[in-house]
Amino acid sequence: MRRVTVLVLLLACAAARAAAAVVTDGLLPNGNFEEGPPKSDLVNGTVVRGANAIPRWETSGYVEYIESGHKQGDMLLVVPQGAHAVRLGNEASIRQRLAVTRGAYYAVTFSAARTCAQAEQLNVSVSPEWGVLPMQTIYGSNGWDSYAWAFKAKMDEVALVIHNPGVEEDPACGPLIDGVAIRALYPPTLAKGNMLKNGGFEEGPYFLPNASWGVLVPPNIEDDHSPLPAWMIMSSKAVKYVDAAHFAVPQGARAVELVGGKESALVQEVRTVPGWTYRLSFTVGDARDGCAGSMVAEAYAARASIKVPYESKGTGGYKRAVLEFAAIANRTRVVFQSTFYHTMTDGSLCGPVIDDASLVGLRKKTAGRRLLL
Repeated sequence: MRRVTVLVLLLACAAARAAAAVVTDGLLPNGNFEEGPPKSDLVNGTVVRGANAIPRWETSGYVEYIESGHKQGDMLLVVPQGAHAVRLGNEASIRQRLAVTRGAYYAVTFSAARTCAQAEQLNVSVSPEWGVLPMQTIYGSNGWDSYAWAFKAKMDEVALVIHNPGVEEDPACGPLIDGVAIRALYPPTLAKGNMLKNGGFEEGPYFLPNASWGVLVPPNIEDDHSPLPAWMIMSSKAVKYVDAAHFAVPQGARAVELVGGKESALVQEVRTVPGWTYRLSFTVGDARDGCAGSMVAEAYAARASIKVPYESKGTGGYKRAVLEFAAIANRTRVVFQSTFYHTMTDGSLCGPVIDDASLVGLRKKTAGRRLLL
């Protein structure tokens, strides 16, 4: 009897391993939820019955399978992409097992739309890591945003869980989830002639197909688990990661748009020698997303700072800026942020783009010079 029990357990473990999706860059299996449950597993047309009713996903709690155009009272629920999404009610979650490389870094990207609550948030976890993504601010005008969250794989097989911890009066109230994707991250090393890692922001999360709204990197992200390797988001608002396929990018294929005003700070900490002088150079521009007006991007390092004015027509363009500073400690934080909030005509939050940042040591005492090129 004991041998039979052990055999059953081994078979169960083997089945679990076989069910795990092997991670490749892009949408997870049925990550867009276009494969739906049988109609017999939908109560009242939307409520999912059974933990494994949605192919490739495991659900718990009050989960709805929503079709584009579905109405909730007088409100039309908007599906971010394609024809279907899931909605997570109070304490509901979706889960998928992933076969990953132990010790590797990954970024998860997904779209979320707020439906009826005003202070929704999502818990995202890959055991034993977890994070909280606040949804009080909707950055785009479409009713949804795409978010990125990163983790380091502690095992060869992990479970990705997106959970709604809300306690709304209506148990069905909760965010719509769509387009769940993943991308392996390769933490950048120092390039010759640049003390900043990932200064061109080329390493970052996956962009969903045809997602012309970019990807938000949420606030309070430390560099150990940042979707933008080597960079931290140290304030209360997100920054937006943009790509050359949908936006104007000054250099390379990717850049960062500062959409949170002074409430959003992009930070990297570097090793410095007290008393030495360093030169920080970077590009400021606009993303060709209709964000027009008088922008000001700020940069800080040690006791030095610079404000870079940029008159945006919202059609693309950029300028270079340089800040020289003297280090006052063994480690120095390089900080970028926008002086002002900006919005497009449709109400979407926007701001100046930062790209092609580099830092070099000069070893001379000429700090404090601010140069606009």
